[in-house]
Amino acid sequence: MLWTVIAGATCGACGGWLCRWALRRARPALRLPNRSCELGAAVVCALVTGWLVSRGASVTELLMPLVVATLVVPLTLTDLTHRRLPDVLTLPAYVLLGLALTLTVATGADGAVAGRAAVSTVVFGGLHAVLRFTAPHTIGAGDVKLAGSVGGVLGASGWAALPVGFVVAAVVSMLLTAFVAARGDRHRGVPYGPGLLTGTLVVVVLGWP
Repeated sequence: MLWTVIAGATCGACGGWLCRWALRRARPALRLPNRSCELGAAVVCALVTGWLVSRGASVTELLMPLVVATLVVPLTLTDLTHRRLPDVLTLPAYVLLGLALTLTVATGADGAVAGRAAVSTVVFGGLHAVLRFTAPHTIGAGDVKLAGSVGGVLGASGWAALPVGFVVAAVVSMLLTAFVAARGDRHRGVPYGPGLLTGTLVVVVLGWP
């Protein structure tokens, strides 16, 4: 188990470095503190790997959770720091999560998982697109792009994961709002991305495979 956890942490660190590299080359460039993505992703991936391995998850069943855990850190840091969820991370997320899901299904997972993921991507992304259209001040375009990919992840975990992920996202957003208000910075907006990402990670860790 120890070597599996070390491997998970290594994957997280490498993925975090790649994400920070991509952010530096975005237009405009989005800079985060040195090694913040690498260290954060390594710690989160190590914890996720240890938890899932202790529950009997196979190596292929770790793929989806590790991709999610790796992306959560740079996306959250970027949204909190720059109030942006850039295309250089949100769009490749679809490809990475799709590949992870494909490999998981190809190695023995229930084929219905792929169907749920596809439907949930459209439904969850569509709901957030409608919210963006009707109340543009509540979420940004980056949140809509992120919602599609995390919707697929939630759907792959089970239909019940969609409302659970949405509720966790709302709770985290409320806590961030309360924290900002307690600091006396009421006029500063609270990003929606961290809550959405946290909800997805919680569901994946507790409900996957």
